[in-house]
Amino acid sequence: MSDIEKLVDTAKSGTGVSRRAILQFFGIVGASTALGSAVTACAGPQSSGAANGGGASGAGGKLSVVLNRNLVSLDNKLNQYDAAVTVQRAVREALTRIGPDLKPELVLAEKFELTSPTVWTVKLRSDIHYSDKSPVTVDDVETALKLYFQVKAGYVASQFPEQPTFAKVDDKTFTLTTKTPVVTLDSLMSNILITPAKANKAEELREGIGSGPFKVASADSGTGTYRLVRNDDYWGEKALLDEVNVSYQEEEGARVIAITSGQADVIDTITPESATALKKKNDIDLVQEPGTRLIHLFYNFRKPAGHPLTNPKVREALSHAVDHEALISSLMNGLVKSAEGVVPKTLSGFAKTGDYTFDPAKAKSMLAAEGVSNLKLTFIWEESEFAGAARVMEALVGMLGDVGVKATLKEIPKGGDINTWRRGEAGDWDVLGNGYGNQTGLAITNLQGQYAGTAAKEKTRDTYHGFVFPDVTNLLDQASAEPDAAKRDALLKQAQEKIWALWPAMWAWTPDNVLAKRKRVATLELSPTNSYDLSKVKVSG
Repeated sequence: MSDIEKLVDTAKSGTGVSRRAILQFFGIVGASTALGSAVTACAGPQSSGAANGGGASGAGGKLSVVLNRNLVSLDNKLNQYDAAVTVQRAVREALTRIGPDLKPELVLAEKFELTSPTVWTVKLRSDIHYSDKSPVTVDDVETALKLYFQVKAGYVASQFPEQPTFAKVDDKTFTLTTKTPVVTLDSLMSNILITPAKANKAEELREGIGSGPFKVASADSGTGTYRLVRNDDYWGEKALLDEVNVSYQEEEGARVIAITSGQADVIDTITPESATALKKKNDIDLVQEPGTRLIHLFYNFRKPAGHPLTNPKVREALSHAVDHEALISSLMNGLVKSAEGVVPKTLSGFAKTGDYTFDPAKAKSMLAAEGVSNLKLTFIWEESEFAGAARVMEALVGMLGDVGVKATLKEIPKGGDINTWRRGEAGDWDVLGNGYGNQTGLAITNLQGQYAGTAAKEKTRDTYHGFVFPDVTNLLDQASAEPDAAKRDALLKQAQEKIWALWPAMWAWTPDNVLAKRKRVATLELSPTNSYDLSKVKVSG
């Protein structure tokens, strides 16, 4: 069996892992709003008037980046891990991108304009091309959009309320039409990476060219090792670096050794203990910013009728067993904050809906009132889904044991079958420790991807763990179509309040984005979406 699986029965005295013991041990370690709106060309990879080669005056140098996840692809149809976005978009670009202010900016598009309530008109730049100098075409965009929606359980496609209909106008212009208004389409399209149509497939691509400031010199998706070199034929402002080497180290200790020894320049996903240690190093900087990622202990909504987890009062009761403040202070070193709603508060459209409260006596009382006893739960999560994941899960076992709930922990190896588990095809489970990144800066993106499930989507297992509540979906659909920002936010607030009342998660939290870099690395600007523009990074020495 490849999975790491262990059973911890804390309901039995003297066995398993004690919450208090764990805490004691680790405690010492210290849109645009309306018709006619458009994305303006205020930014993008090529500043106004810049021509090819107008970039850096040969700063050069090499950068070594060590990720905590295996970068299995330079595509994002199936998954979109935050750190991977930095590398993927250095090679492949989209029509738009999300800027540091979490608003869309033009990249491959010269114009992206809402020209009627359900029609966006897009014009490609005249000077864009791939690294082999072949042009980026309207057909490439059409194929890319189509294939994202053909991927089974695709992460990006699930965030669209519907698939836009594509229509070519001329060699540079096309329209995207929807049945109902989708007023955030310019932001959503920032996640559709463009590849030459003939080389694109309805799967994550492991090869092929892009239009970005770097091109792939060598790649091994099995080991997650890539060598990128500057694309000297880039249509925009050239990258400052000559070369970027990307590798993968599963063990955090190895990543820390890599950066402290100078073998790596940048590492990501750092536990509180390592962050504390790295802060003391004179040649290393920690970069920490509020993030747009939500992590939650999400319930499985595919349980049969009569199962305790189908009862929202049971789900709420279990949340009162979680001593989240102790977890944050003792295991997370204050680098996360408990959620105050169902999406991160950094997102536009967020509405505060409530707070998590630790009250084990209330948890016991509520479970008893619902006739629930001897409840057994299985927790699953993918290894390194969030910093210190295994320790947090083990502590939760103890906390639940205090209210009479027995928990089994099942950790899925990175790069394993987590998607199959999420779809309910690998086996049953009750709670998933899962992160949900956001690359648009919009609350509606999370809400659409997680909570806008339908019966039709559930038939193909394309909902978020079986969460299907038509009244919530209707509100989100209305919000997606509402051009007035104030009215849209009001609809989103209603939807978020309904979702909160359903207690979809035992606990949720929002982590800060944290990475470590050697001081020789300059101009690395970490965005709220936990990615950075590799073309702007430069090194010294």
